[in-house]
Amino acid sequence: MGILYIVPTPVGNMEDMTFRAVRVLKEVDLVLAEDTRTSGMLLKHFDIKNHLLSHHKYNEHGTSKGIIERLKAGQNIALISDAGTPGISDPGFYLAREAARNDIEVQCLPGATACIPAIVASGLPCDKFCFEGFLPQKKGRQTLINSLVDEHRTMIFYESPHRLVKTLGQFVEVFGPERQVSVCREISKLHEESVRGTLSEVKAHFEEKAPRGEIVIVLAGKDSK
Repeated sequence: MGILYIVPTPVGNMEDMTFRAVRVLKEVDLVLAEDTRTSGMLLKHFDIKNHLLSHHKYNEHGTSKGIIERLKAGQNIALISDAGTPGISDPGFYLAREAARNDIEVQCLPGATACIPAIVASGLPCDKFCFEGFLPQKKGRQTLINSLVDEHRTMIFYESPHRLVKTLGQFVEVFGPERQVSVCREISKLHEESVRGTLSEVKAHFEEKAPRGEIVIVLAGKDSK
């Protein structure tokens, strides 16, 4: 049996790539990539010469069977996404589950992800938290937000810049304008920024200054101090 390696890649600064991640990507028999063009630039940056195969949310059900067969035959395979840790709001869960069901060893390397730096830098409690990822764009969106109204843990959401103000407005309606929030954008990049305050204050900030880049919202839980 081969090993399936889940390999985090930088969310911003290339220096966040670990030595182990570079070594694994050089040594495996195959690298699965969410976007081979994006990952091709990453591999070139670190002088990694290896075979790339496209594996993303639109084809993972079709490609996973063949990948499992390769792993059963003894090949070691690495999975990477465009940025961060595969499986966290990125392709990865389905393949990892199929590998585990076939008694194939799955190793996830520690490394870059956006949610942990965002909550630690937020100043909000991080001893207990819940990760909600991207909210549904339409169906079930409001229902999910409403279901969190009594959540006492700090909540983490991913959001796109063009939906941020709308989302903060929905949060104001459900959680109240005085709930504390931190919006972190462009983590580990040149223009990294954390905007902290009440929901109404942070919403007003981004209404005046249109956000850019990748967004992480860290929202205080109910009765958080």
